[in-house]
Amino acid sequence: MLYLISKYLITAGMVVLTSELAKKSDRIGALVASLPLVTILTLIWLFVEGQSDTKISNHAYYTFWYVIPTLPMFILFPYFMSRFGFAMTLVISVLLTIVVFVLFAAIVKHFGINLM
Repeated sequence: MLYLISKYLITAGMVVLTSELAKKSDRIGALVASLPLVTILTLIWLFVEGQSDTKISNHAYYTFWYVIPTLPMFILFPYFMSRFGFAMTLVISVLLTIVVFVLFAAIVKHFGINLM
């Protein structure tokens, strides 16, 4: 139980640290947010918990492919934010990401990469 609580605190701490840094500096906050900290922590947790090398490797592999369709959201977010406000921009961004992901998954499936 202590281990699980530690996992929550460390992982949540990274999110809080990132948001606090973003308050002080847009660039530093974005830099820290762009680092694959959650993925690195997840890989560490999987390793510590004795998951197989295959499981850990697959996590890293699929994370790479799942990040790509999220990138258009980051480019379009400022554009949408200035026109629709924060809440609507979040909704649009989520919907856009889903659409891009489905299209991306269909495209890469032709190359033998099954994301769904």
